Amino acid sequence: MDIEKEIFERTCVDFQKLKSYGFMEENNQYYYSKVFLNDFKAQITISKDGSVTGTIYDLGADCEYVPFRVQGQVGEFVSKVREEYKKILIDIRNRCFENTYFVDNQTNRIANSIIKMYHDAPVFPWDSSPLNGVFKNKNNEKWYALIVRIEAEKIDSRKKGLIDIINIKLNPEMIVELQNRDGFYKAYHMNKKNWLTIILDNTLKDEEILEYVKESHKFTETSSSWLIPANPKFYDIIDAFSKTDTMLWKQPGNIHVDDLVYLYMGSPYSAILYKCKVTEIDIPYQYQDENLSMKKVMKIKMIKQYQEDEYPFSKLKAYGVRAIRGPRHVPEVLEKIIN
Repeated sequence: MDIEKEIFERTCVDFQKLKSYGFMEENNQYYYSKVFLNDFKAQITISKDGSVTGTIYDLGADCEYVPFRVQGQVGEFVSKVREEYKKILIDIRNRCFENTYFVDNQTNRIANSIIKMYHDAPVFPWDSSPLNGVFKNKNNEKWYALIVRIEAEKIDSRKKGLIDIINIKLNPEMIVELQNRDGFYKAYHMNKKNWLTIILDNTLKDEEILEYVKESHKFTETSSSWLIPANPKFYDIIDAFSKTDTMLWKQPGNIHVDDLVYLYMGSPYSAILYKCKVTEIDIPYQYQDENLSMKKVMKIKMIKQYQEDEYPFSKLKAYGVRAIRGPRHVPEVLEKIIN
């Protein structure tokens, strides 16, 4: 009976909290012991990868107590020992661990990195397979990563036990090349020409896997273009861009990373002066004055500067722009002219 696996499934350890709890670190492992029911001692070990193991010692008999792990042992005394041991584990879990989306540690590291990159939390659409999660581009609902928990031998006869895998979409040429390397497999239950399976058992480093996730995400990307007004009376953006090519800007409600932003400078310029790219969104930023209120901002990077006479308001009107009072999408015909 794997009590530890049952209690700590889909959790992630906080090693700093272990030390505060009373764990001692030695040889890259953390140890904790506690006497309970007067005559028993629980010895808990947590490895660097977050795996939890435990042993119970019968202090009176001076030996390891193993009946609590036997499924068929349901007597009153052994059940009491088992339940008290579970209480110790549950308290450690509640105080030193955090809930996670998936089971395996590498899977959760990858998932958390994806969330930070794209702000897409996984969804779990199958009640019959609650550990299988999908990452979808929230702009268009297209899949770019699917994490599935399967029996390892379904993809590799040399491996045993349950494992997590991630399916990602790549160019067919890259798929053929990668399948010759350890850690890569023909897509599990996906189109094998366009999708590839990567095992999440630390065969590959997180950084390499995330590079392939980025490639997969590109297949779902459809950037939008925005026309955003800037008032030189309130902020000297020309001076700011002379010192840096990156700055924070008030964020429209439905803008996304990689969207393009054309900054329209008001009077006396009355023209588009900058083309920028959104590199980060949803940055907390509390600001309030008589002209402006902000709770979050985005980060934009200037990629091109225009002369005042290139795209003045008189020219914009010819392509359907009648007013620029707030953020708005760039008309398709205007964007084609600019690019």
